[in-house]
Amino acid sequence: MWRAPRVWRLAAAAISAGPEGGPVPLGERLCRAPPVHWAEEALLSLRDAAELPCWAAIAGGAALLRTAVTLPLAAGQRRLLAKLENLQPEIKTLSERLRYEVSVRGKQLGWSEKVARFHFKRNLRRIVTELYVRDNCHPFKATLLVWVQIPLWVCVSLALRNCSTGAAGSEVQEQFSTGGALWFRDLTAPDSTWILPVLLGLVNLLIVELFASHKEVSRLQKLATNFFRVLSVVMIPVAATVPSSMALYWLSSSFVGLAHNLLLRSPAFRRLCCVPRTRLDSDTPYRDIVSAFATKFGFKK
Repeated sequence: MWRAPRVWRLAAAAISAGPEGGPVPLGERLCRAPPVHWAEEALLSLRDAAELPCWAAIAGGAALLRTAVTLPLAAGQRRLLAKLENLQPEIKTLSERLRYEVSVRGKQLGWSEKVARFHFKRNLRRIVTELYVRDNCHPFKATLLVWVQIPLWVCVSLALRNCSTGAAGSEVQEQFSTGGALWFRDLTAPDSTWILPVLLGLVNLLIVELFASHKEVSRLQKLATNFFRVLSVVMIPVAATVPSSMALYWLSSSFVGLAHNLLLRSPAFRRLCCVPRTRLDSDTPYRDIVSAFATKFGFKK
C-alpha cells in the first residue's frame, strides 16, 4: 500500500496538532494551511514592495486578485453562457423533430407512452451532449469561476484573520492595529460604526439586483436570487464581528466585482472578450439597467 512521504505526514500532524499535542478545531487547522500562509506572504509582499499602508494593500490586493484571476474567468463564463443561449433554438428544433420521429417509431413498434418517453429523453440527452461537445460549451465549465473564486476568498480572508489576531506574528498584528484609515484605524478590531458591514451588504445587494434585472428569469433563478438577497443581509452582522481588515477586503472584493459585472455588460468589452451576441443582448445595457431599477423600485411612473 502506498504511504505518503514522512515529511508530508509530519506536516499534516503539525497542522492537526494543538499547542499541547491534542487535536485542534477545523477552523484553526484551516488557518494553518499552506495556501493561507501563501496568501499572507503575498499580501505582505505587496504592501512592502509598493510601500502601501495596510488598508491600501488590502484594497489593492483585492482589486489585483479580482482583475488578474476572476475577471478572465468571468469573461470565459459569459462566453460559454452566450454559446448555450444561442444553442437553445437549435435544441428546440431538434427536440420537436425527435419527438415526431419517436412518436412515429412508437406507433410502428407498439411502444407504450412510458417507453416512448424513455427513448425520447435518452436520445435528446445524446443530441444535446453532442451539441455541447461541438460548440465546446458544456454547462459544468461555467462553474469554474465558483470553484476558483470561493477558495481564493476563503484563503485571503483567513490570511487577514491571522494578520489581525497575531497568528502571523505579533509585529504584523501591531502594524495592522495602526494600518487603517478614516474611521477604521485599527484593522484588528471589528468596525464598531457598522459602516463597512452596511456598505458590504448594500454592494452585494446591488450585485444581486443587477443579475435579477434580466427580462427573462426562470423559477430556479428567482430562488437563487432570493437566496443571495438573504445571504447579502446575513453578511452584514457577520462582517461586524470580524476584524476590520476582513470586512475591508470583503467590501473591496465586492465593489470590484460590481465594477467587473458592469464592465461585462458593455458591448465593446464583450466583443473584445469574444463573447457571442445573443438575442437578449442590448446595445444600451446601462440605460436598460437604470430603467429597470427605476421601474422596480418605484422611481418611475
